[in-house]
Amino acid sequence: MIEYLHVRSLPPELWAWKVKIEKIARDQGLDFFETVFEVVGYDKMNEVAAYGGFPTRYPHWKFGMEFEQLSKSYTYGLSKIYELVINTDPCYAYLLEGNELVDQKLVMAHVYGHCDFFKNNYYFSQTNRKMIDAMANHASRIRRYADLHGPTVVEEFIDSVLSLENLIDRFRPYIRRTPVAGPKKRKEDLPDELMMDHDVPRLRAKEYMDEFVNPDAYVEALRQKQRDAHQKESRFPAQPERDVLLFLMEHAPLQKWQRNVVGILREEAYYFAPQGMTKIMNEGWASYWHAKIMTRHVLDDSEIIDYADRHSGTMATSKGRLNPYKLGIELFRNIEERWNRGQFGKEYEDCDDMAERAHWDRRLGLGMQKVFEVRKLYNDVTFLDEFLTPEFCAEQKLFTFGHNRKADEWQIASREFKDVKKKLLFQLTNMGQPVLEVEDANFENRGELLLRHLHEGLDLADDYARETMQNLFKIWKRPVHVATRKGTKGILLTCDGAKQSERLFEVA
Repeated sequence: MIEYLHVRSLPPELWAWKVKIEKIARDQGLDFFETVFEVVGYDKMNEVAAYGGFPTRYPHWKFGMEFEQLSKSYTYGLSKIYELVINTDPCYAYLLEGNELVDQKLVMAHVYGHCDFFKNNYYFSQTNRKMIDAMANHASRIRRYADLHGPTVVEEFIDSVLSLENLIDRFRPYIRRTPVAGPKKRKEDLPDELMMDHDVPRLRAKEYMDEFVNPDAYVEALRQKQRDAHQKESRFPAQPERDVLLFLMEHAPLQKWQRNVVGILREEAYYFAPQGMTKIMNEGWASYWHAKIMTRHVLDDSEIIDYADRHSGTMATSKGRLNPYKLGIELFRNIEERWNRGQFGKEYEDCDDMAERAHWDRRLGLGMQKVFEVRKLYNDVTFLDEFLTPEFCAEQKLFTFGHNRKADEWQIASREFKDVKKKLLFQLTNMGQPVLEVEDANFENRGELLLRHLHEGLDLADDYARETMQNLFKIWKRPVHVATRKGTKGILLTCDGAKQSERLFEVA
């Protein structure tokens, strides 16, 4: 908890610019919650950033680690936090004390873009807008558990749960899933083999023709189908459950305080999930609007060079890394231009003349309407899948790269549009993290937990898999298995707490 935040209200000059920029943003069509700006020193900015933008979080060493990294990075001149804004109602944004006026104006314009995105993008629609209060309640509850059970016990349990915080169903808030239900209790007393063979449906036939119409192989296939259906009905959960944290919270043998801690960390994971799902769009949208507002309405002649320096620094792409600010702003600009010129639809897509496509202009003027629609409905994956074009990739000089073992250096692997798009979507799907589902909580009828890895061409990292399974075991208290692939081989990873092993396993 940050005991002394030392926030300052905006000085008169900044307040005047805040009012002016807010009016400009609303006149441009942006719609946002009330936005509160607070000025803090660099040390307090680092503290708030380490807490994810919130003044109060539960006690854990990871926040101290984040603070040390941010502080050293600032001290050594490697990075500097210009702005920090959180998705709440009202929105709270922090300005860094000591920044030049042009920096503060740029940050305000950028923040209003973020606030509009938070309020209107579909993937933020299910988030808790009063999360500051919720975070404070979470911190108070976990401190109470630490007092009752000991700080070390609580912190070690939090360590285990945090290693699993990405095992949630990110689309659960927007899609109604089949509820997790316990195994059905059978009322029948017949042995399974008799119950499943009873009343196998047959094709109607005279008695003397039955062995020809319903041969043994056909009847056995029907029996096997019944057995498979019965096994599926008796499996728990009945359907694979992607929200692993929810399943553990409801069914793992936990004490009440442990169950509550899992619930707290799961709630916070779902709050932060949309930010990971829309990083490119969110930063691109905020940059798109700060550029428009600053260059058209706010800058005076003496600030142009300083603004250009700050803006270009934000848009710069470092070696081997994707800059979400740059990709997002350029793709929004590309969409605006294409919809203004009518470069979409069947007629345009069917045109094979590259010169005609390059000069295509139907003067429709639909660009601004389209970018607001995109801002509302898309996430990063659907954004790139829908609007990334070969022309855009060529213009932005996008490419894939790989390591050349012979030359012992990283080199460009491909500039082909399909390769670039595939690589981008692969990196962004589930935020580049593996997808695991609870397949069976009574694996081999021994109360063991079986998870299935949805293999999409990339094997699990051995070190992460081992540590994750060890923490799953600590929570489930029984052996844990993960069905996955290594290359083309299906394998089953097993952790029983004392040792880990793997064996061949048939993976569907």
